Amino acid sequence: MARKVPVFLEPTKGRKIAVFGGGMVAYRKCRQFEGFDITVIADRTVPEIDSVCDRIVLAHFDPSDLDQYLEGVFIAVAATDSKALNAAITETAKKHGCLVNSAHGGGDVLLPSSVRKKNYTVAVSSEGSVPAFPPYVVKMIDGFLGQEYDLMMDLLRTLRKDLQEKVSQQPRRAEFLAEVLDSEEVWDALRAGDSGRAMEIARSIQAKYIDL
Repeated sequence: MARKVPVFLEPTKGRKIAVFGGGMVAYRKCRQFEGFDITVIADRTVPEIDSVCDRIVLAHFDPSDLDQYLEGVFIAVAATDSKALNAAITETAKKHGCLVNSAHGGGDVLLPSSVRKKNYTVAVSSEGSVPAFPPYVVKMIDGFLGQEYDLMMDLLRTLRKDLQEKVSQQPRRAEFLAEVLDSEEVWDALRAGDSGRAMEIARSIQAKYIDL
C-alpha cells in the first residue's frame, strides 16, 4: 500500500465538512476541523458538539439516503459507532468525489496527533496502523520542544525580512539560515531567553554572506 502524503490544509468556510455521527468521536473530529464549514448529521448529539460545528441536521440516516448530505462536501467524516455504517458512508462519499476520514479506517484522510506551538506545528501519524502510537510520540516531543524553538522562529523571521536585499543569491540565503540554525552559540542564547544576544550572533554570521 502506498504511503500517505502529509499535508496541512488551510481552514476556510468555503470548504464543507460533513460529520456523520453525534457522539464524542464526532465531537473530537469537529474540533480537528475547526475553521471549516462543519455540518453534523446525527439522530442525536452530545451537548458539546453545538460549540464546534456550524449546524446540526437531526436525522436518522442509513446507507440508502446518504447522497443528500454529500452535495458539495470537501471531506466526509464517518464517525458513527457502527463499523458497517461508517463503511457505507466511506464508499458513498468516495463515489461523490469527497475525501473521507473514517473512525473505523478505510478513508483516504487521516488526522494526525499534533503539537501546536506559537510559531509551528509538529504532526505525527502511524498512517492508521497503530492509533496509540502517535499520541505517545506527541507527548514525548512536547516535553522536548522548549521555548527556544519558538524564539528561533521569531529570530529567523526577523532575519528574513531584509535578507533578500542584503544577500541576492538564494543558495547563499539558505546557507546563511542553515548556519544560524546550526550555531550552538545562538541556541545557548535562546535557551537562556536572551534573544538580543542571539540576534547579535546571527548578525555576525550574516556579515560574511552580505553582497559586496
